[in-house]
Formats: sequence, structure tokens, C-alpha cells
Amino acid sequence: MTYCLRIADMPETERPRERLMAHGPKILATAELIAILLGTGQGPGKLSAVGLGQYILSELGKHQRDPLAVLREVTPAELMQIPGIGPAKATTILAAIELGKRAFQSRPEGEIIDSPQAAAAALSQNLMWQTQEHFGVLLLDVKNRLLGTKVITIGTATETLASPREIFREVIRQGATRVIVAHNHPSGNVEPSQEDIELTRQLLAGAQFLGIPLLDHLILGNGNHQSLREITTLWDEYPQGD
Repeated sequence: MTYCLRIADMPETERPRERLMAHGPKILATAELIAILLGTGQGPGKLSAVGLGQYILSELGKHQRDPLAVLREVTPAELMQIPGIGPAKATTILAAIELGKRAFQSRPEGEIIDSPQAAAAALSQNLMWQTQEHFGVLLLDVKNRLLGTKVITIGTATETLASPREIFREVIRQGATRVIVAHNHPSGNVEPSQEDIELTRQLLAGAQFLGIPLLDHLILGNGNHQSLREITTLWDEYPQGD
């Protein structure tokens, strides 16, 4: 039996590289994207590069429905436990994952944060994919330009502890004149809890007293986000003068 071990051995119309060049990366399946990184196949049954990509995803997905969620945090040792993956292939995959994270998460200081989407993107590096709850702040100047981000507290898998005092201490220390707060839900469910609502109410009251507008409270998780300003009336109850 003949096996197709290299991308170069595949029919040209089926080669992931050629398909990417002709149609763009979005049209490729995840296994094909991995195949481009691998270059060659093998593993169990002498799989093709695409077959090995599919095998990697199936192995990563054994204990979790979404193999990409595992891939985001996978270690070299875990990858090399998969037959057909040695140090070269493992480091290539991890380098691509890290590059993708950095490209997605990079937000230059001075950028204008003018929407929940922009705020969520700026905070995603610190909050979006964490397995514990993190509470962070987005520090802005009077023109909504990004001064920086800061994680205030780290909690457990189900809760984090953040007090208005801790939050505003950091805001004042950094010289910010406006702020967006956010935390993640490791479960991926971005609907606010009653505790989230109550904390937001306390923060809005504190922001009103200090004259430092709280522009939003975001919940992030599993690539999604929710703006409490958009789904509650709290900002009507505590006008911020923003």
C-alpha cells in the first residue's frame, strides 16, 4: 500500500498550501492548517500530513469536546506524547499558536477604546482563556486612549475576589481618568451573576464619588464577551458624566 506522507505528494488541488494561496486561510480546515505546519505525516498507520493533523485533534479532544481549547494551552511534552510528533513538529505548532495569540492580543498603548469589542480585545490576553477567574482593569485617559491594563486579583476556577478599594487604588496610582473593569468566567458562560451585578453597582457608586467614570464592566470567556452597560440599567442609576 502507498501512503501520502508529504504535502508535495498530494494532488495539487488538495494541497493545503495551494488552497490557502488560492482561497485564503479561512477556507482551510483546522487539520489542514496543522498540516501546513507539519509538512510531513506518519504517526499511526503512516498518515498523511492532513491525516496526522486530524489525528492530533482527535487525541487532544479525547477529554474535552473542543480540541482547540486544549491546543491553546498544550505543552511540548503533551504534544510529544502523540505518536508522530517529535520536538521539531511540537515546537513548530507551539510557535504558531503563540504567534497567533500575540497577533490577536496585541493592543498598542494610545489606542482609542471606543466600544466593548475594543475593550474585550485589549483585555483578552490577561483574561479571556484563563482557567481561574481574573479581575482586571483597562486604564484610559480623558480621551479614552489606552494607558495600560492590569490584573487586580486572581481567584479560583469559580470565583475571584476584588474590592472597589483595590480597584480604584490601582486606577488612581496609574493616573487614569477613566476605567473599564472586566473579569472572566472560565466556564465560558458570559452572563452576569447577581454578585457581578452587585459589584458593578458598588463600583459605579465609587466611580461617581471619585469623579473617575466607569465606562463598562465586561465579562469574558471562551472567545466571547458581555457588556453589562449594554444589558443593564445600572448606568442610568449611577450616571458617570462620560
